[in-house]
Amino acid sequence: MNLTDQFNRRLSYLRLSITDLCNYRCSYCLPDGYQGKAKPDELTLPEIETLSAVFAQNGTRKVRLTGGEPTLRRDLPEIIATVRANPEIESIALTTNAFKLGKNFADYHAAGLDKLNISIDSFDPETFYQITGKRECTNILHDLDSILESGFYSIKVNTLLLKKYADKTLPDALEFVKNRPVTLRFIELMQTGDNFQFFDQQHISASTIERSLIEQGWQLRPRDAHAGPAREYYHADFSGGIGFIAPYSKDFCNSCNRLRITAQGKMHLCLFGGVAYDLRDFLRRDDRAGLTQYLHETMLLKPEHHYLHDKKVGLITNLSMTGG
Repeated sequence: MNLTDQFNRRLSYLRLSITDLCNYRCSYCLPDGYQGKAKPDELTLPEIETLSAVFAQNGTRKVRLTGGEPTLRRDLPEIIATVRANPEIESIALTTNAFKLGKNFADYHAAGLDKLNISIDSFDPETFYQITGKRECTNILHDLDSILESGFYSIKVNTLLLKKYADKTLPDALEFVKNRPVTLRFIELMQTGDNFQFFDQQHISASTIERSLIEQGWQLRPRDAHAGPAREYYHADFSGGIGFIAPYSKDFCNSCNRLRITAQGKMHLCLFGGVAYDLRDFLRRDDRAGLTQYLHETMLLKPEHHYLHDKKVGLITNLSMTGG
């Protein structure tokens, strides 16, 4: 039986964080860097096996592995293979800052990874450093092009919209996708528990850029089954596409199909909800029947929409907690 909420939304997309640890110092998330070491209570491989099996048997068709920075877990290939072992799962995606991606991608792909999202907030090395605290822009772009040359095209680039850099954002994006079969998605800055001042200074709506694209002849692409909330556009003169993830836009939550689980096994029915539902006891006991019943009961509590417009950010202090 598929997981469905009270608004008849089928919840077929699971975002699973496997670590809170991150090695970047992004101005909008962890400007002072991650404090301390990885938490010792991250989900274990057997727990992930139980989790993925139960979700697969209850209608999950897409799993995205997130963090923190998921590639910091040395057992990531084993995690991918564990999820891939469920025949019901149609796609496994990874969201990463691409640190050392060139070195490890072949292992991830061999384990069963078939979709890749890379966070690149600027294509200018100095701007990239200002945003992330890392001088990795050139290396990441080289690795991305190498992966494309290998024949792997299921790549999307995530670029956060920040008011400070807005003037160069669209021209750089158009140049990037001109000859690359890659979709670049602009993501609106979201308010979290510790970025209120930064949000007020740097938030910019995606609507202006989106209107500009439409005026230039870009057309909306039909939404894939089990896809996230992005609106994606294509143009005959470009190899790649441009997309938008705009959580402050009207009706953003209407087609929500996502559930999120933290690296400690807590389920968030909404990214900005005020309650986290602890699945850990079911996972430790490998209680698949109990977890199945609990999930179906809990789905009825999923809210119709978030309350970001009212500056209610729920439990999310920063996005490294759930991977966005």
